[in-house]
Amino acid sequence: MTRHAVLDNKTHRELRIRTDVGTELGDDIMATLTVPSEFRRVQAHFPILFRRETGREEFTALAMFGFQNRENLFLDGDRWDARYRPLSAAIQPFLIGRPAGGDGPGQIHIDMDHPRIATTGEGVRLFDAEGAATPYLEQIAERLGDLDDGYRESGGFYDALLAYDLLEPFSLEVTLDDGSLHSLVGFHIIDEAKLRALDGEALGSLHAAGHLMPMFMALASLSQLSVLVERKNRRLGGV
Repeated sequence: MTRHAVLDNKTHRELRIRTDVGTELGDDIMATLTVPSEFRRVQAHFPILFRRETGREEFTALAMFGFQNRENLFLDGDRWDARYRPLSAAIQPFLIGRPAGGDGPGQIHIDMDHPRIATTGEGVRLFDAEGAATPYLEQIAERLGDLDDGYRESGGFYDALLAYDLLEPFSLEVTLDDGSLHSLVGFHIIDEAKLRALDGEALGSLHAAGHLMPMFMALASLSQLSVLVERKNRRLGGV
């Protein structure tokens, strides 16, 4: 369940947020949303795959953490075992809200039913005694802004992928060290052969629009699939 509220320094003056990690805090996730403007940072740690939700035409990009539901191979007990956390995971339990029409300035909303809401005085304050935003909240606001901007700008990127037919279906089957079979199905990746075959005019247009670099970053991220397999083998081996 979720219970969203607009954040304000009166109602939420004493609110604290847990910033540690753990399964009980909602970090046991197989994947999380990422946006093209973030691909450069994501690709150094996680595979980036694309997925079209059932019954929808739009694609989204996901930073992959595991092979099955609620599996996060970067979650090591109470430690996040990577040098980066994608924005959509790092901003929990906050989100950007807008008027029903979708226009107008964004407001910081908070999910009051999220497990990161501290209940025993632990955690980090959002406001100081005078009601001013703490450095933690300022950092959250910056990350929310980056994620929101990236999401709102991503439409052109996906339009370009579809216009040049640059997405191809992708599935991965891996036999692990213990003999078990694990798979990723229902995803897409950028078709490298078709991207290489584009003429200079098309490549120039993609570059001018800022779409070419995220495409390269998404392709580069596929090298992290072997790292994900290694992590799975270590997890199964109890290492």
